[in-house]
Amino acid sequence: MSVWALGLNHTTAPLDLRGRFAFALDQIAPTLQSLRSSFPTGRHPQVEAAIISTCNRTEIYCASEHIALDHTVGWLAESGGVAPALLRSHAYTLHDDEAARHVFRVASGLDSMVLGEAQILGQMKDAVRAAENVGALGTTLNQLFQRSFAVAKEVRTSTEIGAHSISMAAAAVRLAGQLFEDLRKTRVLFVGAGEMIDLAVTHFAAKEPKSIAIANRTLERGEKLATRFGGEAMRLADLPARLAEFDIVVSCTASTLPIIGLGAVERALKARKHRPMFMVDLAVPRDIEPEVKALEDVYLYTVDDLAQVVQQGQANRQAAVAQAEVIIDAGVQSFMHWLGQRGSVPLIQQLNAQADEWRAAEMARARKLLAKGESVDAVLEAMSRGLTQKMMHGAMAELHSGDAAAREQTAQTISRLFLRKER
Repeated sequence: MSVWALGLNHTTAPLDLRGRFAFALDQIAPTLQSLRSSFPTGRHPQVEAAIISTCNRTEIYCASEHIALDHTVGWLAESGGVAPALLRSHAYTLHDDEAARHVFRVASGLDSMVLGEAQILGQMKDAVRAAENVGALGTTLNQLFQRSFAVAKEVRTSTEIGAHSISMAAAAVRLAGQLFEDLRKTRVLFVGAGEMIDLAVTHFAAKEPKSIAIANRTLERGEKLATRFGGEAMRLADLPARLAEFDIVVSCTASTLPIIGLGAVERALKARKHRPMFMVDLAVPRDIEPEVKALEDVYLYTVDDLAQVVQQGQANRQAAVAQAEVIIDAGVQSFMHWLGQRGSVPLIQQLNAQADEWRAAEMARARKLLAKGESVDAVLEAMSRGLTQKMMHGAMAELHSGDAAAREQTAQTISRLFLRKER
């Protein structure tokens, strides 16, 4: 049995391309049915499959007797309306131990945009449940995912992978938490709708603030981001009039000039009766005029400020990652050992069937002897001798056939199987 994976994520593919392969949870079932039915039944009967689709990644996991990566790439490219060559240039293909290592790292948060984040684990469990419901998840993939969940749990309980800030956005949340006692009571405004803001919204949304708003030059793009997190979208032109509503402002646009000026912030503070404002400027060049930092009730942090916070956790972060990788290595070895043993299952089933057949034959013979009045001791002796002869017949026949080299090899095998000492 082989396992393979095809995927693209935030590090390999641009947002627009990822969007072509995004599947909502209610689309997973029909998509899996389409994928499985696309495999030639002769060479790939009953392919197991699962699809993980989030805002940052789309990954297909399959299991079958033979790896079919080219077919999987072709199917996904067609579903997204792109050429297979384009998809390949932005995708990664993995099989067996590489696929296992990848899914373990994904579950553990090591492959996420936000290192150590726990959201992906819930998304993976939803994907597995969807595959189970449609009958696409067989024994092999079920083992792969259940083991990935177990590895993720061990990583989170045995390391501090999620305890340290690993990005500008995480650092911003940490600093905001130092200013506001309870972030659930804050109103947060995000200016822009690019990847950095997307990451920042993800971090702040995890703290469940009172409200989230997205101000963007293009309202439609802002609405898409706001909808994902249950927030509202507003036009950038409305920002000065509404700035006073927000306790936290995070900005990152591509503007070449500041879009939040000193005067606008002064008016907002006055309307807020000088309640503090926490502001983060992630843009280069600046989105917020530097003079704002001098205002008494404003706590303004720039990219350089946040970089210092990020670097403080560097040593602890690397130690946690190293510990997590050790746990993942052990998980991969265990899964591959299990997968290797799966190849012996048909032989084991045949051996058990043969043993049952011998047992049934000897039991029938014993009953006949008892019915004829034979003593119990004699019947048991005959039954045990019959079973022993049946078990030894094949081995004895092999010992007396073939050339000398073959007989020597057979002798070593039989000795290993039948003459093992009990430990």
